[in-house]
Amino acid sequence: MKWRHWILTPALAVLLAGGGQALVGAEKAKDLASFGTLEPANPAAVKADAEAWFKKTVKEAGKKAKFDAIWKAENRPLFDRVIDTLSLDGTTAKVLANANNPLVPAPCGPKAVPAAVKDKKQPAFYRANLALAYAKALSNRRIYEEALDTLKAVKAEDVADPSAYLFHRAVAEFAMLKKNEAQRSIGRLLDDVADAPERYKTVGALMLLDMLTWKEKDLNWIARKMDNSGRRLQLARGGPVTQKIQKDIVRRLDEIIKELENKKKGG
Repeated sequence: MKWRHWILTPALAVLLAGGGQALVGAEKAKDLASFGTLEPANPAAVKADAEAWFKKTVKEAGKKAKFDAIWKAENRPLFDRVIDTLSLDGTTAKVLANANNPLVPAPCGPKAVPAAVKDKKQPAFYRANLALAYAKALSNRRIYEEALDTLKAVKAEDVADPSAYLFHRAVAEFAMLKKNEAQRSIGRLLDDVADAPERYKTVGALMLLDMLTWKEKDLNWIARKMDNSGRRLQLARGGPVTQKIQKDIVRRLDEIIKELENKKKGG
């Protein structure tokens, strides 16, 4: 579809060049600017934090050799090395394994956020990076509610990969139709993270462009609600929240049908 290419390309160029605020609106842009720029993680500092946590937490013999091997692989992404380090602790490894396993039932409710993430006695390095690793795993399984709750428990400034934090937070907010929140997260991703991967920036820009077309209670609104309801049913979440979404869909369809009938009578 060439026409779509020519329409999207200029807007994407603006967004990917660091203009995320351009499509968010003046008032929201003012809020975004207050966050400031997120500095890229310093590998040496991250390794130092990882080693301090490792020495305090992991006591099993032989694990030090594994730690050294992880950090010698400097060609691997920094956050992957952080996850591998945290997984040297058996309890943490189990938490992340369950989050990644599609055969394990989706965690549900406030207790789904790992206790260690909420434990302020734990080092900020551990809490933040465990939260991001856990939320990424849930996001990949479309378990957006608990992924978002987990990310909200920590700050982008404390993780080894701020771009991943903001991207997965935006994806969860977008999927749950939290428009204003998703715009803020994408604005920060595009404007505040200098080293954000192109795939994150491109998808973020496309989500931002899509949200510009959102209108309250039109047919596309109904379609988005239906998609969210279907996702929740796939996760075996047919409780009150899903039922309310379904009632909203039926109520709005009834309103549209009545509007069309009234137009026909007056026609």
